[in-house]
Amino acid sequence: MSYTKADIRRICKEENIRYIRMMFTDMMGALKNVEIPVTRLEDALENQVMFDGSSIEGFVRIYEADMYLHPDLDTFLVLSWENTAYGKVARFICDVYQPCEDGTHVPFEGDPRGILKRNIEKMKKLGFKAFNCGVEPEFFLFKLNSDGNPTLEFNDTGSYFDLAPVDSAEDCRRDIVLELQKIGFTIEAAHHEVATGQHEINFKFDSAVEVCDQVQTFKLVVKNIARRHGLHATFMPKPVEGIAGSGMHVNCSLLTMDDKNAFFDPNTKNQLSLVAEKWISGIIHHAKGFCLITNPIVNSYKRLVPGYEAPCYISWSNSNRSTMVRIPAARGMKTRTEVRNVDGSANPYLAIAAILAAGLDGISDNVPMVPPVDENLFDLDDEGRRALGVESLPLDLNEATIAFKKDKLIQEAMGAHTVKKLIEAKTIEWNEYHKFVTNWEIKRYINKY
Repeated sequence: MSYTKADIRRICKEENIRYIRMMFTDMMGALKNVEIPVTRLEDALENQVMFDGSSIEGFVRIYEADMYLHPDLDTFLVLSWENTAYGKVARFICDVYQPCEDGTHVPFEGDPRGILKRNIEKMKKLGFKAFNCGVEPEFFLFKLNSDGNPTLEFNDTGSYFDLAPVDSAEDCRRDIVLELQKIGFTIEAAHHEVATGQHEINFKFDSAVEVCDQVQTFKLVVKNIARRHGLHATFMPKPVEGIAGSGMHVNCSLLTMDDKNAFFDPNTKNQLSLVAEKWISGIIHHAKGFCLITNPIVNSYKRLVPGYEAPCYISWSNSNRSTMVRIPAARGMKTRTEVRNVDGSANPYLAIAAILAAGLDGISDNVPMVPPVDENLFDLDDEGRRALGVESLPLDLNEATIAFKKDKLIQEAMGAHTVKKLIEAKTIEWNEYHKFVTNWEIKRYINKY
């Protein structure tokens, strides 16, 4: 919805808004906020709300701390689940800016939302009007203990598409959907997923920046409503070994300047355009390089293993679910590519920016065309997959970091500031994990050696 400053002033008065959250996203994908009373609404509308950027992961150094939040007026939202006795709470999603010596503000290079916007501008220079996305976020629900801390205890015994009483989280999931609808989400489906305690709620596709805003809002709603039911919601990719992990498949398509789907061609055998196949080839070529962005934590790589439907192999197909990129059956304006390796720990702005940059590199004829793979890759050994020219995704965070360092296109898409900060952060994370002794090692080796 489009808002003017006058609209927002009026709504704040009519709805008795008393408190405003100025939200933004850090490099790791965590939603942050600066809280202001409604008496500072004019400051917010004039881009005068400041915060200390040196305290935010991946932002600036201590002597560059002052930063400004520029609210996107169209993201103004009354947070229905935060109503209080003294009045209501609203929010803006903000872009992050830095001050200049002349008193003006310039976009901060490391702002994830700004990074996505920069890549969208590159897309427009190639002659495309919009980048539309739809995401499929999966999450687990676990019980809270008596202290209110999360456990790994499920509250249901359900599996794919089960109903109550087997799916005893049905009421929680329904309440999440109803809360999302209150704030304007168009929900397409909600259901129990494959694993015990695992759920999925899908909402309507939108343009890329708006979808990322929705993902951040979605996570906030899911976690808050789950807690009201005595549950903890987590988008961690693989919280429990031996069962399916959680992904966040990204469906995407490009719109031409005359509002047509650039991926659809009714005159080809599979009704995919040459643009679509070049786009896919770009994604395949850069998959290793952007894996650090789409699968950014140590735990991400516990999901990307054979046997649990998650993709391990860099390939594409019209319908083959063992491939990393799948083409859903719908055609016409619904023709799209589904990138299946992405998980919910990813910063959505950076992940979608990386996918966009990779696809556009293919469209620009900078990489060779990649044919589809129709065989079940999980049934083949390494030699069989190599014969098809299929490589594996990185096996762990360290491999992903190495691949990211080699991919200049993905680095350019992220910007020098984020590249430096991300490599530093992920190297520290890997080194901490690398030195950690796991329970698996104790059980396997303590009596043998």
